[in-house]
Amino acid sequence: MKVIVSQEIEQVCPDFVGACVEAEVVNTPYCEPLWQEINAMGAHFRETLTTESLKQIPSIEATRKVYRACGKDPSRYRPASEALIRRMLQGKELYQRDTLVDLINLASIAYGYSIGGFDADKFVGDTLTLGVGRHDEPYEGIGRGMINIEGLPVYRDAAGGVGTPTSDHERTKMQLSTTHLLVLINGYDGCEERVSANAEFIQGLLRRYAESDGGSYFLYR
Repeated sequence: MKVIVSQEIEQVCPDFVGACVEAEVVNTPYCEPLWQEINAMGAHFRETLTTESLKQIPSIEATRKVYRACGKDPSRYRPASEALIRRMLQGKELYQRDTLVDLINLASIAYGYSIGGFDADKFVGDTLTLGVGRHDEPYEGIGRGMINIEGLPVYRDAAGGVGTPTSDHERTKMQLSTTHLLVLINGYDGCEERVSANAEFIQGLLRRYAESDGGSYFLYR
């Protein structure tokens, strides 16, 4: 898969760096050791963060800044990483979906990056382009129905939008039958070292919990 960053994104975030992780996996309905990691991280956050201070995490702060630059209110359309950590800080449990979804959520809260996880076999074409959502562009968020993505960063394949930092698309979502995983990490803070570390963290999770060799990853700008 080839990933292109459009001039629209370069103009509002010239330092953007992303990572694409691709791997063969086995999904399962639930993984207890994975949830032990998730719950431990939630406990750590409740000791060290508040719903206000989490906005100052560099990866989250940078994503919120890009939302504003693109014309979107980050407090109304929260980046997924912020929404997940915020939920933990409010004493609410994260939604349990399946091992791949839960694993991506853990990777997102661990580093603060909004991360898209996709069934790669559902993409149309061999190229993903990161641009900005247009007025009245149709987009069905997972579990959300049709949502307004105007002004949101959005990845598109040959058939249209597949992922935003707020919600991925129903068309390419991961399911229990998913065996070909593709993960996109959005580093709007421009920190190549942390984006790479997040990709390697995901590879480790895949080895432990998804019967995978961890696959491979590459950075893109």
